[in-house]
Amino acid sequence: MRRLACSTALCLIALCAATAHADEAAATPDETAAPVLPHKGERRSAVLKQFGEPARRFAPVGGDSPRHPPITRWDYADFSVFFEYDHVVDAVVPQRPATIYHREALAPAS
Repeated sequence: MRRLACSTALCLIALCAATAHADEAAATPDETAAPVLPHKGERRSAVLKQFGEPARRFAPVGGDSPRHPPITRWDYADFSVFFEYDHVVDAVVPQRPATIYHREALAPAS
């Protein structure tokens, strides 16, 4: 009876581990399909030189105080770039989840 309980427990653990791994693999975006994006800190002129004229430029928002610097957005066909003053603060691909860094430090759901 004890062997059956241990065997059943090991099977359940293996099944849970396989399921968790499959869920993680399905939720992980395909890194190779990501477009090349501007890097944080790049200047507007470097973005224009590398990617050309954006499809759409938005007027700056904020800028009313030093605590709220002006943020400008440029939209390209596959991604958007956000500038604070003259430097890139972020570049994102709409409808794509953010990359998870240090995945090994995440605690499993209980």
